[in-house]
Amino acid sequence: MRPHLHVDRCVSCFPLQEHDVETPYGHLHCSLKGVPKGDRPVILTFHDIGLNHKTCWNPVFTHDDMQEIMLHFAVCHVDAPGQHEGANTFSTGYEYPSMDQLAETLPSVLKHFGLKSVIGMGIGAGAYVLTKFALDYPTMVEGLVLININPCAEGWMDWAAHKITGWAHALPDMIISHLFGKEEIHNNHDLIGTYRHHILNDMNHYNLQHFVKSYTSRRDLEIERPVPGINPRTLKCPSLLVVGDSSPAVEAVVECNTKLDPTKTTLLKMADCGGLPMVDQPAKLTEAFKYFIQGMGYMPSASMTRLVRSRTASGSSITSFDGNRSRSHTNDGNRSRSHTNDGSRSRTQTTEHPQRGRSHTDTMDGGADQAVLKSAEVSC
Repeated sequence: MRPHLHVDRCVSCFPLQEHDVETPYGHLHCSLKGVPKGDRPVILTFHDIGLNHKTCWNPVFTHDDMQEIMLHFAVCHVDAPGQHEGANTFSTGYEYPSMDQLAETLPSVLKHFGLKSVIGMGIGAGAYVLTKFALDYPTMVEGLVLININPCAEGWMDWAAHKITGWAHALPDMIISHLFGKEEIHNNHDLIGTYRHHILNDMNHYNLQHFVKSYTSRRDLEIERPVPGINPRTLKCPSLLVVGDSSPAVEAVVECNTKLDPTKTTLLKMADCGGLPMVDQPAKLTEAFKYFIQGMGYMPSASMTRLVRSRTASGSSITSFDGNRSRSHTNDGNRSRSHTNDGSRSRTQTTEHPQRGRSHTDTMDGGADQAVLKSAEVSC
């Protein structure tokens, strides 16, 4: 049985354009799904190493719950150079763009499709590229959903390990350990086998090595949380940071959260979720994305079935979704809340235990009564 075939038919009504877009650093393969609507932003995605836009985003963008969003927004999927299906092998001596240069290609993508602004959705390397793009071109980015974001340069020990081990032998294992946590690798053999097969058989390894080297050579984004009287370099747009509770990127994402404006940032930590929330929890990710879009003032009447929001005094939180328990989401302090008319859904607010840090997520073993949150860290 192949349930995804039904979902593919569901989204077939949205027109698809595939373009090779010329940029200052070579051509990018881009797929535009749907028709841009006036001044409304387009959702622009960027994938991680070892993936392309299909293997990365299809599980969530072909999910039934995403179709409501796609009725309101066109989606532009960007493939990093040489990573799309059927990509030609780079010529000898080809100089692959750096992460900074990949961010510089995106204004050309917007110009090519006649777009004014985007809501970015990226994971891993793609999240880094979109963050750099938003830092350099803030007027082009209305919001960001950043999965497994690591704003820091790679540590020298990791760099040395890659050099010593050798790229050809280590590449598939390195990518698997980047995408998935140890628990997933040891226990979810079907999932790991599927992605290992994709890396080994579907990706152009020569091209992939270039993309991986570019990511592992990234610079520190040098962002800092603003404080009264000081406005350092940081994201200006609303941002939703997402990470699975067993993802290898948990520490990096939590660290990134400490560097962003707490009035514009929400950290969502998903329970029972590994390195790819799009694959493990597509419905929960879609629901969180709907709330995020509504917090920006779009889709005020969108249907909500899974989450219960909670606002905290801090304006920034860690949120975790788990099973059938009540679920919470934190919106930033002064954004429009045209999405808050939710009938009987409960809303809670807390200011207790503000002294706790944000490096972990509280856990709750009880039922609905424990949905009354105990700190700025939200767990559901």
